[in-house]
Amino acid sequence: MAKKIISVVGSTGVQGGSVIDTLLKDKEYHIRAITRNPQSEKGKALAALGVEVVQADLNDLDSLIKAFKGSTAVYGATDFFEPFGKHGPTKAMEIEVIQGTNIAKAAAATETLEHYIWSTLPDGKTVSNGKYIVPHFEAKNDIDRYIKSDKALLAKTTFLWITFYASNYGFPMFTPYYIPTADKYIELQDTPASTPIRSVGDPKVNIGIFVKAILDQPQKTRNGKYVLAHVEDTTAGEMLQTWARVNGKKAEYVQIDETTFHNLWPLWAEEMGTMMQLWDWAGVEKSWSGEDYLTKDDLSVTGLVSVEDALKGLLF
Repeated sequence: MAKKIISVVGSTGVQGGSVIDTLLKDKEYHIRAITRNPQSEKGKALAALGVEVVQADLNDLDSLIKAFKGSTAVYGATDFFEPFGKHGPTKAMEIEVIQGTNIAKAAAATETLEHYIWSTLPDGKTVSNGKYIVPHFEAKNDIDRYIKSDKALLAKTTFLWITFYASNYGFPMFTPYYIPTADKYIELQDTPASTPIRSVGDPKVNIGIFVKAILDQPQKTRNGKYVLAHVEDTTAGEMLQTWARVNGKKAEYVQIDETTFHNLWPLWAEEMGTMMQLWDWAGVEKSWSGEDYLTKDDLSVTGLVSVEDALKGLLF
Protein backbone atom coordinates (compact mmCIF):
# COMPACT_ATOMS: atom_id res chain seq x y z
CA MET A 1 0.00 0.00 0.00
CA ALA A 2 1.29 3.47 -0.91
CA LYS A 3 2.48 5.59 1.98
CA LYS A 4 0.55 8.68 3.01
CA ILE A 5 2.23 11.92 1.93
CA ILE A 6 2.83 14.59 4.55
CA SER A 7 4.04 17.94 3.29
CA VAL A 8 6.11 19.83 5.86
CA VAL A 9 6.43 23.59 5.51
CA GLY A 10 9.51 25.10 7.15
CA SER A 11 11.31 21.82 6.70
CA THR A 12 14.78 23.29 7.23
CA GLY A 13 13.80 25.09 10.44
CA VAL A 14 13.43 23.90 14.03
CA GLN A 15 9.76 22.94 13.84
CA GLY A 16 9.75 21.32 10.42
CA GLY A 17 13.04 19.59 11.13
CA SER A 18 11.64 18.08 14.32
CA VAL A 19 8.55 16.82 12.50
CA ILE A 20 10.68 15.22 9.80
CA ASP A 21 13.11 13.64 12.28
CA THR A 22 10.23 12.00 14.14
CA LEU A 23 8.33 10.82 11.07
CA LEU A 24 11.45 9.36 9.48
CA LYS A 25 11.22 6.70 12.21
CA ASP A 26 7.65 5.94 11.16
CA LYS A 27 7.18 3.89 7.98
CA GLU A 28 3.62 5.13 7.49
CA TYR A 29 4.49 8.46 5.84
CA HIS A 30 6.23 9.61 2.71
CA ILE A 31 7.76 12.92 3.80
CA ARG A 32 7.73 15.87 1.42
CA ALA A 33 9.90 18.75 2.61
CA ILE A 34 8.75 22.15 1.34
CA THR A 35 11.56 24.71 1.05
CA ARG A 36 12.48 27.80 -0.94
CA ASN A 37 15.83 26.34 -1.90
CA PRO A 38 16.11 22.56 -2.34
CA GLN A 39 19.78 22.99 -3.27
CA SER A 40 20.73 24.48 0.09
CA GLU A 41 22.93 22.39 2.38
CA LYS A 42 19.94 21.60 4.60
CA GLY A 43 17.84 20.70 1.58
CA LYS A 44 20.51 18.35 0.26
CA ALA A 45 20.86 16.77 3.71
CA LEU A 46 17.13 16.02 3.80
CA ALA A 47 17.26 14.49 0.33
CA ALA A 48 20.14 12.28 1.46
CA LEU A 49 17.84 10.89 4.18
CA GLY A 50 15.28 9.85 1.59
CA VAL A 51 13.00 12.86 2.02
CA GLU A 52 11.34 14.27 -1.10
CA VAL A 53 12.47 17.91 -1.26
CA VAL A 54 10.15 20.22 -3.21
CA GLN A 55 10.56 23.90 -4.02
CA ALA A 56 7.81 26.35 -3.08
CA ASP A 57 7.63 29.97 -1.95
CA LEU A 58 5.22 30.94 0.82
CA ASN A 59 4.54 34.19 -1.02
CA ASP A 60 3.45 32.24 -4.13
CA LEU A 61 0.12 30.46 -3.61
CA ASP A 62 0.32 28.54 -6.89
CA SER A 63 3.70 27.07 -5.97
CA LEU A 64 2.25 25.81 -2.68
CA ILE A 65 -0.80 24.28 -4.33
CA LYS A 66 1.52 22.43 -6.71
CA ALA A 67 3.83 21.34 -3.88
CA PHE A 68 0.97 19.99 -1.72
CA LYS A 69 -0.63 17.95 -4.52
CA GLY A 70 -1.48 14.44 -3.36
CA SER A 71 -0.80 15.17 0.31
CA THR A 72 -2.78 13.43 3.02
CA ALA A 73 -1.45 15.80 5.70
CA VAL A 74 0.20 19.21 5.78
CA TYR A 75 2.22 20.75 8.59
CA GLY A 76 2.10 24.54 8.32
CA ALA A 77 4.42 26.99 10.07
CA THR A 78 5.65 30.51 9.36
CA ASP A 79 8.80 32.35 10.41
CA PHE A 80 7.96 35.76 11.88
CA PHE A 81 11.50 36.52 12.99
CA GLU A 82 13.23 36.49 9.61
CA PRO A 83 11.21 39.45 8.24
CA PHE A 84 11.11 41.04 11.71
CA GLY A 85 14.90 41.30 11.73
CA LYS A 86 14.85 42.99 8.33
CA HIS A 87 11.74 45.15 8.43
CA GLY A 88 10.46 45.49 12.00
CA PRO A 89 7.18 44.26 13.53
CA THR A 90 4.52 45.88 11.34
CA LYS A 91 5.89 44.67 8.03
CA ALA A 92 6.77 41.27 9.53
CA MET A 93 3.15 40.80 10.61
CA GLU A 94 1.93 41.72 7.13
CA ILE A 95 4.29 39.19 5.55
CA GLU A 96 3.40 36.47 8.03
CA VAL A 97 -0.34 36.91 7.46
CA ILE A 98 0.11 36.62 3.69
CA GLN A 99 2.32 33.54 4.01
CA GLY A 100 0.17 31.79 6.59
CA THR A 101 -3.00 32.48 4.64
CA ASN A 102 -1.36 31.12 1.49
CA ILE A 103 -0.45 27.89 3.30
CA ALA A 104 -4.05 27.54 4.50
CA LYS A 105 -5.48 28.26 1.04
CA ALA A 106 -3.15 25.72 -0.55
CA ALA A 107 -4.08 23.13 2.06
CA ALA A 108 -7.78 23.79 1.41
CA ALA A 109 -7.20 23.32 -2.34
CA THR A 110 -5.57 19.90 -1.79
CA GLU A 111 -8.27 17.37 -2.70
CA THR A 112 -6.54 14.49 -0.92
CA LEU A 113 -6.03 16.38 2.35
CA GLU A 114 -7.23 14.70 5.53
CA HIS A 115 -5.33 16.59 8.21
CA TYR A 116 -3.93 20.13 8.44
CA ILE A 117 -1.74 20.99 11.44
CA TRP A 118 -1.17 24.70 11.90
CA SER A 119 1.51 26.01 14.30
CA THR A 120 0.12 29.04 16.09
CA LEU A 121 0.02 30.87 19.44
CA PRO A 122 -2.65 32.19 21.85
CA ASP A 123 -4.48 35.45 21.31
CA GLY A 124 -2.66 37.62 23.83
CA LYS A 125 -4.48 40.75 22.69
CA THR A 126 -7.87 39.27 23.56
CA VAL A 127 -6.62 37.62 26.76
CA SER A 128 -5.32 40.99 28.02
CA ASN A 129 -8.16 43.13 26.62
CA GLY A 130 -5.69 44.89 24.33
CA LYS A 131 -3.12 45.62 27.03
CA TYR A 132 -0.41 43.39 25.51
CA ILE A 133 -0.08 42.93 21.76
CA VAL A 134 2.74 40.51 20.95
CA PRO A 135 3.59 40.84 17.23
CA HIS A 136 4.65 37.21 16.71
CA PHE A 137 1.37 36.11 18.29
CA GLU A 138 -0.85 38.65 16.55
CA ALA A 139 -0.20 37.69 12.92
CA LYS A 140 -0.81 34.02 13.65
CA ASN A 141 -4.11 34.91 15.30
CA ASP A 142 -5.23 36.60 12.06
CA ILE A 143 -4.39 33.39 10.20
CA ASP A 144 -6.32 31.37 12.81
CA ARG A 145 -9.38 33.46 12.04
CA TYR A 146 -8.98 32.86 8.31
CA ILE A 147 -8.83 29.09 8.86
CA LYS A 148 -11.94 29.24 11.04
CA SER A 149 -13.78 31.08 8.25
CA ASP A 150 -13.31 28.06 5.96
CA LYS A 151 -15.52 25.38 7.52
CA ALA A 152 -14.29 22.57 5.28
CA LEU A 153 -10.65 23.31 6.12
CA LEU A 154 -11.46 23.81 9.81
CA ALA A 155 -12.93 20.29 9.96
CA LYS A 156 -9.47 18.94 8.98
CA THR A 157 -7.44 21.32 11.16
CA THR A 158 -5.53 21.00 14.42
CA PHE A 159 -4.21 24.22 15.96
CA LEU A 160 -0.88 23.54 17.67
CA TRP A 161 0.24 25.89 20.42
CA ILE A 162 3.99 25.45 20.88
CA THR A 163 5.27 26.81 24.17
CA PHE A 164 8.65 28.38 25.07
CA TYR A 165 11.74 26.70 23.60
CA ALA A 166 14.55 25.98 26.08
CA SER A 167 16.86 26.96 23.22
CA ASN A 168 15.42 30.50 23.29
CA TYR A 169 18.38 31.25 25.55
CA GLY A 170 20.17 31.71 22.24
CA PHE A 171 18.24 34.97 21.74
CA PRO A 172 20.49 37.77 23.07
CA MET A 173 17.78 39.21 25.33
CA PHE A 174 17.53 35.85 27.15
CA THR A 175 21.18 34.78 27.07
CA PRO A 176 23.04 34.61 30.42
CA TYR A 177 26.20 36.79 30.20
CA TYR A 178 29.35 36.06 32.14
CA ILE A 179 30.60 38.76 34.52
CA PRO A 180 34.26 37.97 35.35
CA THR A 181 34.46 40.18 38.46
CA ALA A 182 31.50 38.35 40.02
CA ASP A 183 32.43 34.96 38.54
CA LYS A 184 28.80 34.40 37.61
CA TYR A 185 26.37 34.73 34.75
CA ILE A 186 23.54 37.26 34.77
CA GLU A 187 20.32 37.38 32.81
CA LEU A 188 18.82 40.84 32.29
CA GLN A 189 15.04 41.16 32.02
CA ASP A 190 12.48 43.89 32.62
CA THR A 191 10.05 41.42 34.20
CA PRO A 192 10.53 39.68 37.58
CA ALA A 193 12.12 36.29 38.17
CA SER A 194 8.66 34.99 39.12
CA THR A 195 7.36 35.47 35.55
CA PRO A 196 5.79 32.11 34.60
CA ILE A 197 7.11 30.20 31.60
CA ARG A 198 5.28 27.29 30.04
CA SER A 199 7.94 25.35 28.09
CA VAL A 200 8.10 22.71 25.37
CA GLY A 201 11.62 21.77 26.54
CA ASP A 202 13.75 20.64 23.60
CA PRO A 203 11.87 21.76 20.46
CA LYS A 204 14.08 19.76 18.10
CA VAL A 205 12.80 16.54 19.67
CA ASN A 206 9.49 17.34 21.31
CA ILE A 207 7.60 19.17 18.54
CA GLY A 208 7.83 16.15 16.27
CA ILE A 209 6.60 13.86 19.04
CA PHE A 210 3.51 16.03 19.54
CA VAL A 211 2.83 16.16 15.80
CA LYS A 212 3.08 12.36 15.55
CA ALA A 213 0.55 12.03 18.38
CA ILE A 214 -1.79 14.47 16.60
CA LEU A 215 -1.56 12.54 13.33
CA ASP A 216 -2.11 9.22 15.10
CA GLN A 217 -5.30 10.39 16.85
CA PRO A 218 -7.32 12.37 14.29
CA GLN A 219 -10.59 11.50 16.00
CA LYS A 220 -9.39 13.58 18.97
CA THR A 221 -7.39 16.29 17.26
CA ARG A 222 -9.21 17.44 14.10
CA ASN A 223 -12.30 19.67 13.78
CA GLY A 224 -10.48 22.78 14.95
CA LYS A 225 -9.15 21.29 18.17
CA TYR A 226 -6.19 22.87 19.95
CA VAL A 227 -3.16 20.96 21.24
CA LEU A 228 -0.73 22.43 23.78
CA ALA A 229 2.86 21.34 23.08
CA HIS A 230 4.04 21.65 26.66
CA VAL A 231 6.43 19.65 28.83
CA GLU A 232 6.47 21.59 32.11
CA ASP A 233 5.88 24.90 33.85
CA THR A 234 8.69 26.94 35.35
CA THR A 235 9.52 30.60 35.92
CA ALA A 236 12.11 32.89 34.36
CA GLY A 237 14.23 32.74 37.49
CA GLU A 238 13.88 28.98 37.98
CA MET A 239 14.81 28.34 34.37
CA LEU A 240 18.01 30.35 34.74
CA GLN A 241 18.95 28.46 37.89
CA THR A 242 18.23 25.14 36.17
CA TRP A 243 20.54 26.18 33.32
CA ALA A 244 23.25 27.16 35.82
CA ARG A 245 22.96 23.97 37.86
CA VAL A 246 23.09 21.50 34.97
CA ASN A 247 26.05 23.31 33.42
CA GLY A 248 28.04 23.85 36.61
CA LYS A 249 27.70 27.63 36.60
CA LYS A 250 26.60 30.34 39.03
CA ALA A 251 23.89 32.70 37.85
CA GLU A 252 21.79 35.63 38.98
CA TYR A 253 18.57 37.02 37.54
CA VAL A 254 18.63 40.83 37.33
CA GLN A 255 15.50 42.87 36.71
CA ILE A 256 16.13 46.22 35.03
CA ASP A 257 13.79 48.98 33.92
CA GLU A 258 11.92 48.69 30.63
CA THR A 259 13.69 51.58 28.90
CA THR A 260 17.15 50.20 29.67
CA PHE A 261 16.09 46.74 28.51
CA HIS A 262 14.76 48.06 25.21
CA ASN A 263 17.85 50.20 24.64
CA LEU A 264 20.13 47.17 25.02
CA TRP A 265 18.42 45.21 22.23
CA PRO A 266 16.31 47.59 20.09
CA LEU A 267 13.14 46.01 18.65
CA TRP A 268 14.04 42.51 19.82
CA ALA A 269 13.82 43.26 23.55
CA GLU A 270 10.53 45.07 23.05
CA GLU A 271 9.01 42.21 21.02
CA MET A 272 10.06 39.46 23.42
CA GLY A 273 9.62 41.74 26.42
CA THR A 274 5.96 42.28 25.60
CA MET A 275 5.47 38.51 25.61
CA MET A 276 7.12 38.24 29.04
CA GLN A 277 5.02 41.16 30.34
CA LEU A 278 1.88 39.37 29.16
CA TRP A 279 2.91 36.21 30.99
CA ASP A 280 3.81 38.13 34.15
CA TRP A 281 0.52 40.03 34.09
CA ALA A 282 -1.77 37.12 33.16
CA GLY A 283 -0.18 34.16 34.93
CA VAL A 284 0.44 30.76 33.42
CA GLU A 285 -3.13 29.54 32.88
CA LYS A 286 -4.62 32.78 31.57
CA SER A 287 -1.65 33.38 29.25
CA TRP A 288 -2.45 30.13 27.45
CA SER A 289 -6.21 30.45 27.40
CA GLY A 290 -9.10 31.41 25.17
CA GLU A 291 -9.52 27.89 23.76
CA ASP A 292 -10.02 24.43 25.19
CA TYR A 293 -6.89 22.45 24.46
CA LEU A 294 -5.58 18.90 24.62
CA THR A 295 -2.44 18.24 26.65
CA LYS A 296 0.33 15.64 26.48
CA ASP A 297 -1.66 13.56 28.96
CA ASP A 298 -4.82 13.73 26.84
CA LEU A 299 -2.84 12.37 23.88
CA SER A 300 -0.70 9.93 25.93
CA VAL A 301 2.48 11.60 24.69
CA THR A 302 5.70 10.04 25.99
CA GLY A 303 9.44 10.29 25.31
CA LEU A 304 9.62 14.06 25.76
CA VAL A 305 12.90 15.80 26.64
CA SER A 306 12.63 17.88 29.83
CA VAL A 307 13.67 21.51 30.24
CA GLU A 308 16.58 20.39 32.40
CA ASP A 309 17.89 17.95 29.78
CA ALA A 310 17.33 20.49 27.01
CA LEU A 311 19.50 23.04 28.85
CA LYS A 312 22.43 20.67 29.41
CA GLY A 313 25.42 21.69 27.32
CA LEU A 314 23.80 24.97 26.24
CA LEU A 315 26.78 27.25 26.88
CA PHE A 316 27.64 30.81 25.93
